[in-house]
Amino acid sequence: MKKSVQVLLMLPLLMSALCINAQEATNFAIIKPEDKLADIVHKAATITPSARQLRWQQLEFTAFLHFGMNTFTNREWGDGKEDTKLFNPTSLDAAQWVRTCKQAGIKQIIVTAKHHDGFCLWPSKYTEHSVKNSPWQNGKGDVVKAVADACHEQGIGFGIYLSPWDRNNPDYGDTEKYNAYFMNQLTELLSNYGKVDEVWFDGANGEGPNGKKPVYHFEAWYSLIRKLQPSAVIAIMGPDVRWVGTESGYGRLSEWSVVPLNEQPNAGIEQNSQKDIAFAPKGDMTGDDLGSRDKISKAKELVWYPAETDVSIRPGWFYHEAEDTKVKSPEKLLDIYYSSVGRNSVLLLNIPPDKRGLINEHDQKNLQEWKSIIDHTFKTNLLKEASVNSSNGVNPKALLNGGIHNYWTTQGHDTTATIQMNLPKAQTFDVLLLQENITIGQRIEKFNLEYFDGKNWVQITDGSTVGAKRLIRFKPVTAQKIRLNITSSRLNPTLTAMGLYKQPAGL
Repeated sequence: MKKSVQVLLMLPLLMSALCINAQEATNFAIIKPEDKLADIVHKAATITPSARQLRWQQLEFTAFLHFGMNTFTNREWGDGKEDTKLFNPTSLDAAQWVRTCKQAGIKQIIVTAKHHDGFCLWPSKYTEHSVKNSPWQNGKGDVVKAVADACHEQGIGFGIYLSPWDRNNPDYGDTEKYNAYFMNQLTELLSNYGKVDEVWFDGANGEGPNGKKPVYHFEAWYSLIRKLQPSAVIAIMGPDVRWVGTESGYGRLSEWSVVPLNEQPNAGIEQNSQKDIAFAPKGDMTGDDLGSRDKISKAKELVWYPAETDVSIRPGWFYHEAEDTKVKSPEKLLDIYYSSVGRNSVLLLNIPPDKRGLINEHDQKNLQEWKSIIDHTFKTNLLKEASVNSSNGVNPKALLNGGIHNYWTTQGHDTTATIQMNLPKAQTFDVLLLQENITIGQRIEKFNLEYFDGKNWVQITDGSTVGAKRLIRFKPVTAQKIRLNITSSRLNPTLTAMGLYKQPAGL
């Protein structure tokens, strides 16, 4: 999907975008030459998300809807030479798209308003390569409006993807002319469809008809978005959200939302693009460590820059009938959920509508079964009746009924803690849930979970980062006494939630 992605998120670009809204200065920090490691760690621990970043991270689970000319040509990347008459969905129902996503637990949708072929799903007045010249609804249709209206009516977020690369536009390759065209189209999308919650760019940059590649004016794009849709997050070629580094759906085991700005060149995106592989560290952004003490100790700037983990429910990003039998199983989707949402990342799952203009039955079935497993697993927190003991803790009740305004932390300057939970009776569990109060920073660096076997405390599992949410699965344990040990933290650790759960039998 992100062909030839050439990440341009260098320091000047990000700093400029971050400074557009001065009131959000707490989501980045400058490291001075005289700062010691303790000073840097303190700064890292007090960096917090902007309002738009916080809202986005709390979504946890969003969707991509790849739909367009490629759906009808059975391709992944079009060349921009397609006949607009090919676009003709017979039963397009955007409300069904949104309803299907919402029933799966998805909180926000991003539609591919324009992919690399340049075909626009809205009647743009700046090109003829658009739905306005298709037979669908006699050229009077507007897919973007249909999706926006359905999202707003059903109460979930609405986002747009506008491909920077345009293989149809004759001015692509001419930097000034093409950026003007792009800004015009971006203005249409940000002005005519109500509230836009996310604008998603990749860095796709190929040659135009003149054999040249344009230079994208990202700063101008960001400024326009901030002006027209100030609450929208800009991902992943933007200052609010970064790409996790692969399109496999699997995030890194230690995911810091605070990372060095000067560590972001990301030469590995193109090589990893469109590969459904297990997480393989390559380069700065795809490495397994972006924000540890070792990494931040060498930083010049630190920024709150959370990760988005994207993957398609099918092998391809657009619908292909031949892939109806290759839709990811509920079990595979579950593994992805634990490895993305459960690792301090927002999951962006692509669910491509078919040629009819509907989410296909195969995708619907697996989504519903997946959601059923998640609902069953997290229906009951087995700790809900537990007594809580935390000798150096403050507000222990918040561990079972907390939030960003009601959370557990430690006394004084304590950066370690033990939280013991005593259940009324022994319970069997195999999932741990932890959530930090990220509104005051991400701090926990190392923890472990133990149970009392009648004689000794035995370790069940351990982990590093927590962030917005951490989920860890392990072999079933039956116990009445459990304790969480936080063994390392940047400043006082915080928790808004702690839970133990049991997965359905057979998982």
